[in-house]
Amino acid sequence: MKVSVSQPVAAISGAASGIGLALATLYARRGVRVIAGYYPQDPHDVVAAAAQVEAAGGDALWLPLDVASTDSVNTFISRGIAHFGQLDYVIANAGILRRSPIEEMSDERWNDMLNVDLTGVMRLFRTAVPHLGADASLVAISSIAGGVYGWQEHAHYAAAKAAVPGICRSLAVELAPKGMRCNAIIPGLIETPQSLDEQNSLGPDGLAKAAKGIPLQRVGRPEEIAKVIAFLTSTESSYLTGQSLIVDGGLTVRWPD
Repeated sequence: MKVSVSQPVAAISGAASGIGLALATLYARRGVRVIAGYYPQDPHDVVAAAAQVEAAGGDALWLPLDVASTDSVNTFISRGIAHFGQLDYVIANAGILRRSPIEEMSDERWNDMLNVDLTGVMRLFRTAVPHLGADASLVAISSIAGGVYGWQEHAHYAAAKAAVPGICRSLAVELAPKGMRCNAIIPGLIETPQSLDEQNSLGPDGLAKAAKGIPLQRVGRPEEIAKVIAFLTSTESSYLTGQSLIVDGGLTVRWPD
């Protein structure tokens, strides 16, 4: 594929499945080149993910990435910039989800969750920012669990996700003089491999039951979140920064029965 130097470059963590893969595929269709980070120990097929993005016309560099490791994040960003020569958008999407009642919440479980879902966001942004120019955009993925609601047996996950909008609000102020923007997405119930995990999340039956309480009468699709992220990284949102957009099919504004 012939690449124009004007085509932007986006770095995406957790790009091999769910929202990350949907975004990489959408960017491919829109001519955005992608530095796609995947975690090698995940069960997702990175070869299939890469093929999907390529089939959509994408120019993507797939690199291993562990957002819990500063060295891994540094290598991911440096290799991506060496390959494409620039970086314009950064999407902190990688995350883990683990069920743990509070009485079973060890320091290790707590710290492992925050190290990925919260500090991992900071690591990615910290490493990327020095390489960004004016009009750059950063987006982090929060969750309706923590970002809006509480979730039993997931206090560590909710705590991490509740803090993500705080990072984005602060960076929006800090980076604004450089012309950079930073926003958060708060997805509602989205059908992803993570939410379909019966052990740590709702599973298929739980999602189907929860859909009945959503005004749109269904859970969301990863592609629907990807479109909002693409908007936030486009010039169409050039005056939007420091915000947390809830994308939930109306769940949080529904009058309780």
